[in-house]
Amino acid sequence: MLFKFFKFTESSRSGGSTNSALLMPLLLLVLVAKINGAALNASNYQYQVVEQRTPADPQIVEIFLKDSDMVKVWGTNLTAITWAHAVNSQQLLDEVLTETGNIDFIEADIVLGKLNGEGEDMPVMAHPPAIISDLTLAEFLYQIMEFNRDHEGQEKGVKLDFKSIEVFEGSLDILDENIPSMIGYPVWINADILSGPVEQNKTVPVDADRFFAGCMRYKQAALSIGWTTNWGADFRDGEYTQDQCDAMLESLTVNNVLSTGQAITFPVRAGIAANSQEQLHRLVAAVNETNESTLTIWSSAGDYVDVDRLRQLIFGFGVEKVYLDVPEELASQLDLGNSGSGASTFKSLFGFSFVSLCFWALSSWLQRI
Repeated sequence: MLFKFFKFTESSRSGGSTNSALLMPLLLLVLVAKINGAALNASNYQYQVVEQRTPADPQIVEIFLKDSDMVKVWGTNLTAITWAHAVNSQQLLDEVLTETGNIDFIEADIVLGKLNGEGEDMPVMAHPPAIISDLTLAEFLYQIMEFNRDHEGQEKGVKLDFKSIEVFEGSLDILDENIPSMIGYPVWINADILSGPVEQNKTVPVDADRFFAGCMRYKQAALSIGWTTNWGADFRDGEYTQDQCDAMLESLTVNNVLSTGQAITFPVRAGIAANSQEQLHRLVAAVNETNESTLTIWSSAGDYVDVDRLRQLIFGFGVEKVYLDVPEELASQLDLGNSGSGASTFKSLFGFSFVSLCFWALSSWLQRI
């Protein structure tokens, strides 16, 4: 089976109304499938950017949905996806890549530091205050690409957490070289771009304008954008305020992110998110008018979390709209009905990235008619 989003050429534009009539239903068909909480099986389709013209000629995107048997539509439960957190050394990366069936998504942190404590500063895998690592960003991405190429059906997604605007901008050449080849599995670019709860002033946010300017180069990557936070075992009161959510929406708007159709996920700290249901619903609803968006709930070990409220938040959004990256103890208390590996739901991640590409293609097309 082959569906093709028809390419508009100069010779075909004379019949533009006919081609438009063909194109729009196909785009809407894909979007409706996602809206209904489904995603196409990642093992049965792929997308390709076939032609990218010069700036004087409109960019053309041609997408193929290929199916050797039949197109399957799967339900999505993003909370069942399994994570490896802070994979910031060669040993940890080796361990994760050995666990072919147990980890769906690799999260790692990037700082400007030194490889094995020697040489010039470069992007390396470490979490502040550490600035020394035995693993560079370039080698980290290369090893994951090699693994995914050799393990069809067991591919692992990647979440890159940039800790400063300096390391992000210092990584652009590496990302330019690697991200275009990272196809068939999700890639997220993460940064805390705004100060957030609770009176957080210890961590400097990543400059939002400069971050978004760099991210515009990677339309196939999902943006994971959040707030710096202050929380712990002794905290009970605190929320993502309406002003903070409005500031996030304003940042997305002024940086034209909401015109790209790029996928967005908002990483929110579990204990704070549980107190912020109304505000987060408003934010996601506003972004969903143009971009596919989700929440990624995370928590540090020892954080206080009102489990009942958090569970209500998750089911309020739906498990097809919430990723869950929390300690095992909290995940068990939430009792979401997940058991074993989340590998069977990994296809949802690819679907999330695929639908974002459809939003982007539709947005680009509408700007040209």
